[in-house]
Amino acid sequence: MRSAARGFLTCLTDGQHAQVLHPFTDPARTQWSYMPRPRPGVSLVDLSATARKAAHCLLATALSRNAFAQAVTIMAFEEVLDLDEAGRRGRHSDDYWTAVFGDPDKEMWCWRFEGHHLSVTATIHGEDVVAAPLFLGANPARIHDQADSLLFGPLWREEDLARALLSDLPSPLRHQAVVAQTAPSDLITGTAPQVEPFDQAGVCGADLPSSGRDLLHRLISVYLDRLHPTLARPELDLGEVTFAWAGGPRPGQSHYYRIQTPHLLIEYDNTQRDANHAHTVLRRPGADFGADLLPAHLATEQR
Repeated sequence: MRSAARGFLTCLTDGQHAQVLHPFTDPARTQWSYMPRPRPGVSLVDLSATARKAAHCLLATALSRNAFAQAVTIMAFEEVLDLDEAGRRGRHSDDYWTAVFGDPDKEMWCWRFEGHHLSVTATIHGEDVVAAPLFLGANPARIHDQADSLLFGPLWREEDLARALLSDLPSPLRHQAVVAQTAPSDLITGTAPQVEPFDQAGVCGADLPSSGRDLLHRLISVYLDRLHPTLARPELDLGEVTFAWAGGPRPGQSHYYRIQTPHLLIEYDNTQRDANHAHTVLRRPGADFGADLLPAHLATEQR
């Protein structure tokens, strides 16, 4: 990450360099968003081809190859959405911004790659990295051909595996998993800088039949495998995992789910555009934006 960030910075003009670099203490460091809006940093549209490639290379240091493919597909979907909207909002696939908070040559720093439906933040202290929040969304979530066959869907596994898990549960466990008949209109945690685990509503992974445990493990892996292999953490004790669902169980019905442990929170929401507009996020309660790394950093600074 340090090497990729340095490489990116060397590709910038003096003016762009000033746009990209912000103090680590800048409040904007934790003010993230997955909505179209002005944001700190420099946009891909304003970069040279070399600098644009360097920004993509920095993004790829946090993501697995599969998740990087999801990310660039999500960016490309801005052109599809712009077509669907007849260009009314001027969306484009280069409306993604890179910012660096702090100095990559120092012990603690942070970078973010962000735009509509994509936000990846990595906070670094020495050799420790926290890549969270990590948000991927898609509108449309799926594109079908005239025969209704799926052509593109960057988040289809996140939807289909969760629905298969819900369907697999025996009736008593399904009733336990469904915490509301109506899905919330968006991710409940929104863009809060820090999150806390929800009350443990839902069904515990340890109580699932073997087929359900397998589906839950596969679903969690979809999210954890978004991270670059070098950032993988040993996960998970299913005895600590809860799965909760809200909304309808069938395709086309608004739905939401979350998966959580004391140190992991996954949310998925698909309620807009006749349930064809998905939002997903991976959070680390108590550790987003490197909150768990700050005490070590402050101790180092005081020596």
